[in-house]
Amino acid sequence: MELQCKVQNYEWGKLGLESTVAKLLSNANPNITIDPEKPYAELWMGTHSNGPSLIIERDILLSEYLKYNHDAVGPDVKRKFGVTVPFLLKVLSVKKALSIQAHPTKDHAEVLHKSFPDMYKDPNHKPELAIALTPFEALCGFRPTAQIKDFLKNLPELAQILPQDNLNSFLNNDSIDDSENLLKIVFQSLMTCDKDVIASSLKNLHARLAKEGGETQTSLLYSLVQRLYKDYPGDVGCWAPYFMNYMILRPGQAIFLKPNLPHAYLSGDCIECMACSDNVVRAGLTPKHIDVPTLVDMLDYKSYTTEELLFVPQLEDENSCIWRPPVPDFAVVKIRVESGDSYNTKVRPSPSVFIIISGSGEACDTEPVQIRPGVVLFLKASRQLTLTPAENSHIEAYQAICNI
Repeated sequence: MELQCKVQNYEWGKLGLESTVAKLLSNANPNITIDPEKPYAELWMGTHSNGPSLIIERDILLSEYLKYNHDAVGPDVKRKFGVTVPFLLKVLSVKKALSIQAHPTKDHAEVLHKSFPDMYKDPNHKPELAIALTPFEALCGFRPTAQIKDFLKNLPELAQILPQDNLNSFLNNDSIDDSENLLKIVFQSLMTCDKDVIASSLKNLHARLAKEGGETQTSLLYSLVQRLYKDYPGDVGCWAPYFMNYMILRPGQAIFLKPNLPHAYLSGDCIECMACSDNVVRAGLTPKHIDVPTLVDMLDYKSYTTEELLFVPQLEDENSCIWRPPVPDFAVVKIRVESGDSYNTKVRPSPSVFIIISGSGEACDTEPVQIRPGVVLFLKASRQLTLTPAENSHIEAYQAICNI
């Protein structure tokens, strides 16, 4: 069944047809006019109440259809999650950095929702998987301790605004056992620093680096920090790249954002899949509400290398690979079928949502559907979809499923 899906026009999205979201929307719906001055940030595919998908042929919301067709989700999903699609599949097109954020564990989400229901609107966790469609920039996880120390030693503008006892304890520590707690103290000192002091320190940094040579600018991430400073002048989040790993994912590479892992998307286009939740704890690079005490307290202060953060898929067969995160809510399958071939998708015990990313052809469950980039399909549990490319074409698609 083909779905009509909701586009979110958040201000950080790419404009017009620079956006993969807009391109997919335009391809799937030729009658839609794309506004070149409008941001097309996210395409939502699922049953989330803030952007529910519609079954085109029945003119009914997918969520409503499921109420009367329990078999569509399958007994395993119904038992675990109820009669729903427990994941949300998205395409993101990012022009401007999103907030520095993390998502709570299930238990913590329940506490936050109970204590602050206006701020944290549901009791669910929100693990996320991001798969790059274009070169995709992100900050993710804390850097190896040695890298953070090097930056602190070479950035007097940063070092001077931190309590010197806290800074020296972190710089002089050689114990792995103490490093996470000492990093937390330093990071907390930064995030709770007076806003005027932060703004002044960033202004001084920007002025100094603008005069430095290319080698120093490169080593101190001038290009990145300059972009953040331009979009969010005076924001404490502009200091984040010196604490967090800066990653540029190649198309097909992925990161899994487990609970409490700090991250911020910076630019590019990606497939994203997550548990159905809106729980985000923010603390920088955003005009939205921030909750610094909660974020600082909950973060995972373990150091990661960029290699450790890459989430590698498992090969299923010559046409598909699957990213299986350690949560039951979702997994994502990438499928590619070349010209002249036909491919039967694997039978899954859960409902599926497919999006066609490139190529054209036909998809058939009970009735054939013509597919092209931007077409989104819903497949009932325990059913199979046959994908057949058009002549001299191919089909590349992503399929979201429950990980059960």
